[in-house]
Amino acid sequence: MTDNSTDIFEQLSALPVVEVATAAELEPHFALNKPFVVRGLVRSWPLVQAGLKSGKTARDYLEGKAFDRLFTVSMGSEAFNGRIFYREDMSMNIQTKKAKLPFIFDHIDSVENKTVPPIIYLSSINIQNFFEGLNEDNHLDLNGRTVMESIWMGTKSRIAAHNDFPDNLACVAVGRRRFTLFPPEEFKNLYVGPIDNTPAGRAISLVDFHDPDFEKFPKFKHALKNGFTAELEPGDAIHIPSMWWHHVEGLSPFNVLVNYWWRETPRYLGGPQNALNHALMTIRDLPANEKVHWKDLFDHYVFENNDDVKDHIPEHGRGVLNPMTPQSARKIRSFLIKMLSNE
Repeated sequence: MTDNSTDIFEQLSALPVVEVATAAELEPHFALNKPFVVRGLVRSWPLVQAGLKSGKTARDYLEGKAFDRLFTVSMGSEAFNGRIFYREDMSMNIQTKKAKLPFIFDHIDSVENKTVPPIIYLSSINIQNFFEGLNEDNHLDLNGRTVMESIWMGTKSRIAAHNDFPDNLACVAVGRRRFTLFPPEEFKNLYVGPIDNTPAGRAISLVDFHDPDFEKFPKFKHALKNGFTAELEPGDAIHIPSMWWHHVEGLSPFNVLVNYWWRETPRYLGGPQNALNHALMTIRDLPANEKVHWKDLFDHYVFENNDDVKDHIPEHGRGVLNPMTPQSARKIRSFLIKMLSNE
């Protein structure tokens, strides 16, 4: 099969670009719940400036701020050409190890100039827990939002299309990256793999964007009609809204990405993926007539949630049918833990 990647990206629409002077001006754009690119948003960061000199300069800068502790690093053969994915037996093609950052960076130093380097990838490292002063010197104030900041570093990489529950502002600090995005409703056309065996906790598309097999994955052609792409330079940023599918490629010998994650709903509401996992265990394999009844119940209590769910119950007796609070969320969580432990 020939490499169809050029044709793929030429079929996609360009992501819209917004122009702002400060990160605080992004708020109305976030409210639209659509992806967009901001050119040069973090170009003044010391990390970005170090990376513009060289990958080695960026690594020296990061190493100087790293705590003396073990980092988790994923490693894989150059035979995979940077693609973090499954082997034929559905095991992962990467191995996870722990090492001090100087040791990891020394390894990257030794392979940086290879045309096809091995996979050396540090994913979703909590900046506050692993670096001193990095966040303070390279920071965005997103209008006072409570965010989780993480950093991703490594050699050339291809991360299969996946989605995340939080919203994400991803800032390209070192190297160039290509992002390919699809709306949430395109998941049926992306041929999503298993949800309990994943590279990093989220199910991924099984389509190889660099070599798509349209005979095996014919509906992917429909997804391409609704997809977007953008190549980002150091200092650029991209907003990936909640549940949008995104395929991410690190195109340079050394790449660094800084992510700002946040939720539009309170954290005490928990993660919807947990509900899906539980439903797979308890509902999916029921007889068809029983599943119809449970679907009606979910529509009634969860998806429609009209006034007739609770108006006939005295207000003081509605319990968790009232709007969720931290207290009622804790009550449900405790109940679930108790029930699951007894099954």
